[in-house]
Amino acid sequence: RAGVGRLTLVDGDTIADSNRNRQILALVGTVGRGKAEVAAERVQAINPDCDVRAVNLFYMPENAAQLSFEGADYVLDAVDTVTAKLEIIARAKQAGVPVISCMGTGNKLHPELLRLATIEKSEGCPLARVMRRECRLRGFKNVQVVYSPEPPVSPKIQGEAGKNGGRTVPGSLSF
Repeated sequence: RAGVGRLTLVDGDTIADSNRNRQILALVGTVGRGKAEVAAERVQAINPDCDVRAVNLFYMPENAAQLSFEGADYVLDAVDTVTAKLEIIARAKQAGVPVISCMGTGNKLHPELLRLATIEKSEGCPLARVMRRECRLRGFKNVQVVYSPEPPVSPKIQGEAGKNGGRTVPGSLSF
């Protein structure tokens, strides 16, 4: 739809029933299937001419060598782990490929507040705060990020004891 001719989709996760309220790929018939594979099928259904490669991999610094950014026009990072985000930025910069890193949107309700800016100009996002510090320590400047300045909403229901240390997992909605 946007003129993209080649995509490599990387995700080691599988679709869970709990994803159905917020992820377009999550349907009764896709629960249990790999997210990258299902996303590739959706892209192909929209544009059969798009060259799509699905990679079933939880991207982490330890397995980063399994992917090459050479020849990519852009890298879009939507991983949750700070160390993986930093590795993606470092490798993209090394390959001379621009990168956009997605910051946190859990417990945020206003998609109209999403912004594209450099990491230095991001605000109001706990993940972006950590990433600003880590990027500064590594000398990464002008990294493009998608973030929301909206303060996270406090959950009304607390997590179950024994799960995630009793913490409530950040919620999200499809808008």
